[in-house]
Amino acid sequence: MALVVLVGMLVEKLAVEPARDADVTAIIIITIGVSMILRGLVEVTLGKGTHALPPFSGGQPIAVFGATILPQSLWVGAVAPVMVAALTLFFGRTRTGKGILATAHNRIAAQLVGINTNRVLLISFGLAAALGAIGGILIAPITTTTYDTGIMLGLKGFVAATLGGLGSVVGAVAGGVLLGLIETMTAGYVSSAYKDAVPFVLVLVILVVRPRGLFGLGPSSRV
Repeated sequence: MALVVLVGMLVEKLAVEPARDADVTAIIIITIGVSMILRGLVEVTLGKGTHALPPFSGGQPIAVFGATILPQSLWVGAVAPVMVAALTLFFGRTRTGKGILATAHNRIAAQLVGINTNRVLLISFGLAAALGAIGGILIAPITTTTYDTGIMLGLKGFVAATLGGLGSVVGAVAGGVLLGLIETMTAGYVSSAYKDAVPFVLVLVILVVRPRGLFGLGPSSRV
């Protein structure tokens, strides 16, 4: 986790901060380029093979009303609410958390009231990296991992956030749960071949019908 946090902060400091005055498209292209570099480094150092972590509490499936669930999935379901609660407290009760929200809402206004936006953005990237590391540790025993696993997971995470509403913590959680249910139902009742296609069809529908998602808070200014 510490290594991932360090990498996240280096990405912000070395790649994002120098281009902060560029438009959104340029910053997106920069971050995509950085992700390609990181995937290449992992491929060179760890290889193309599949890696897995052992389950936290055994891998024997648990039968529940005719269905089965992996014990590791219960760990995911238990840790996720804890992380959401911790983030809610962090953003609502701490000066740093409020500074992050203020910077996301209006960077110039945050600077005018004395918030060090450069420090806030560095912390934001470190926090995002830490959350990604925790998520990776939790799901690696279920999905295994390779150097390019993050591509699909990242896209599904974006779909979940868009479905729930960008900028809403409750929306992100609800979107993730709803997306997981839809994927599982598709695999179980239609075909597992269409499972990975569902998120992309779903995000197209959401962007057309309700661009702000189920719990969207509306657009925020560029930081």
